[in-house]
Amino acid sequence: MFFTAPDGASLHYEDEGEGLPLLCLSGLTRNTEDFSYLAPHLPPCRLIRMDYRGRGRSAFTGPKTYNVPQEGADAIALLDHLGLPKAAILGTSRGGLIALYLAATAKPRLSGICLNDVGPVVEPAGLARIEGYLGHRPRARTLAEMAKVYAMSPGFSGVPESRWLEEARHHYIETPSGLDLRYDPALREPFIEAMKGAAPGAPPPDAWPLFDATAGLPLALLRGAHSEILSAATAAEMRRRRPDMIFAEIEGRAHIPFLDEPASLAAIRAWLGRLTP
Repeated sequence: MFFTAPDGASLHYEDEGEGLPLLCLSGLTRNTEDFSYLAPHLPPCRLIRMDYRGRGRSAFTGPKTYNVPQEGADAIALLDHLGLPKAAILGTSRGGLIALYLAATAKPRLSGICLNDVGPVVEPAGLARIEGYLGHRPRARTLAEMAKVYAMSPGFSGVPESRWLEEARHHYIETPSGLDLRYDPALREPFIEAMKGAAPGAPPPDAWPLFDATAGLPLALLRGAHSEILSAATAAEMRRRRPDMIFAEIEGRAHIPFLDEPASLAAIRAWLGRLTP
């Protein structure tokens, strides 16, 4: 399904089930498939997923529109399109940052937030890894080759080969000339500009006020035990500030947990149980 954003962009979304609205927001370069592993395990709810502009089946609208405020506005526009006064947000990586932004700018539209391996501080090592691949077609030429590359991902263990092949299918298109991206390569431009915008040695922008804006909302945090994006120290500070926050550290996972691990499912179900329909 598609809806039209206020600026005319055609954005893809999926809407299935009934009950409490759960809006799932994916990672930086990813799409609605981020939540395919989770969907069969959810208790009854209304599962809503969207492709940000420039990703998946949504319109490619140019690098100036690929930013958290615009993506947050698009999420609210989707809720408006569906006639929903509010929804809970499950945000993976970039999606979690959008959720925090909305907690500060559109809190009445949220009924709760679950963050998947992201917080107010994003580690430089993780950003450097993203910079290395963002906007570039992979050297692997087939999905099977890409699955083998994924299988060497540091920090992951106990992942079957079939899961890595699924991941490759979710994020790349196999063509006669090799694998193509399922997102606009121009997404690299605003990312690099943001990296350049930080003066060498200067502290990063303070996003803790966005996290503090979640006060009063049911909150959960999942952290990959080997995450290079969300440090243990940041997670500990998040827990100190929100001692009521549901927390799970997912063993055998770096960035990002797949969300169908037993510990992930237990935390998500506990969080959903705190939400008011």
